[in-house]
Amino acid sequence: MPQTSRPCQAVRPLLPAITPGSPAFVPRFDDGARRVRRRRPPGPYRRLFATPGVRAFTAGNLIARLPMGMFSVSAVIMIAGSRGSYALAGAVTAAGLAATALVAPWTARLVDRYGQARVAVPATALAVLGSVALLLCVRFGAPDWTLFAAYAATATTPNTGGMSRARWAHLHRGDPAALHTANSFEQAADELCFMLGPVLAALLCAALFPEAGTLIGAILLLTGILVFAAQRSTEPPAAPRAAAGSPLRTAGMPALLAVFLATGAVFGAMEVVTLAFVDGPAAGAVLALQAAGSCGAGLVYGRVGRSAGLVTTLTAMTALMSLPLLAAAGTGSVLAVAGALLLAGMATAPTMVTGMTTVQRLTPAGQANEGMTLAVTALLGGIAAGSASGGWVAEHLSPTAGYAVPVCAAAVALAVAGMTKARQP
Repeated sequence: MPQTSRPCQAVRPLLPAITPGSPAFVPRFDDGARRVRRRRPPGPYRRLFATPGVRAFTAGNLIARLPMGMFSVSAVIMIAGSRGSYALAGAVTAAGLAATALVAPWTARLVDRYGQARVAVPATALAVLGSVALLLCVRFGAPDWTLFAAYAATATTPNTGGMSRARWAHLHRGDPAALHTANSFEQAADELCFMLGPVLAALLCAALFPEAGTLIGAILLLTGILVFAAQRSTEPPAAPRAAAGSPLRTAGMPALLAVFLATGAVFGAMEVVTLAFVDGPAAGAVLALQAAGSCGAGLVYGRVGRSAGLVTTLTAMTALMSLPLLAAAGTGSVLAVAGALLLAGMATAPTMVTGMTTVQRLTPAGQANEGMTLAVTALLGGIAAGSASGGWVAEHLSPTAGYAVPVCAAAVALAVAGMTKARQP
């Protein structure tokens, strides 16, 4: 068959014609400029650590803060292993805690008046000598009373967390959002150090020798303080002419310290009751979940940019602290209690961050270290009271009933905060 011819059709070009107005001639830097404009702004933590000198003093402070979770555990392991008495070990650490409660506010007052570097370094050196004296007394079998004297000398250890928070307050005065983020980071660092410190202490004492935890903790403390004190550009100015009166005289401060006292009872009771409930090697891991929950919540809370209010955070704490009680009473399962502790810990950091921010707001100028050290002292007193009451209930009633103690302590803290807020004009 003959083929039929088709009419010729115009062939379309494969590529469009390029003209001076086509996109090929648009300058490439314009897209880059748009990409720069679309780049997300840095987060609050990135902005926080962009300040010159901040990373250096934070690194030194973290090194110095880690031993705070090591010393008591190391002392108990060292003394109990040498003298065969947990009662003696507990009495020595309790005496050291009492000495710290008495000495720490005076040390903080000296720090405010003469500067962090001038006071923190010699005070730390004296505390390190006390730790070295303690391990030598244990090692060479000195009389029991020397253990009390040596451990009491460690009470001059400066409040490293308080000094760091004072630097943040100095650097970000007038910027509540940045100060809120800084306080959130500091609380997360506290939780991390108190979570890792006991584990590191136990590992060192078991792997090396019984005195290793105390010795290495003392070295870390002195090294960290020296690095921290060397960062003079971020140090708050000394206030030698500050008011001689204590921040306790400030309106609202006594009630706030009562809140810290009750909050400390929450922590102390929860720790002892959990140890009694788990009653085994898994207790440390279960308690670490609570600290991990608090650490994570603290970092997230720091991104919010503002505080939720002390009454609000205490309300959340009271509600969440009831979860371990419900888990223990309802299931009796260690796994259920561990999950409940993880959730309960998430209320800890926001409460502490808000409380510390309130302390900074109420403390008179030039007395920042003393004000925050008073808060820590109240917290330590509450931990001691909560440990005693929680242990008594767990032993005489049951560990499950013991979980009611932190709930009651949180409710007391909430009631005090609520009444204080109601009395304000």
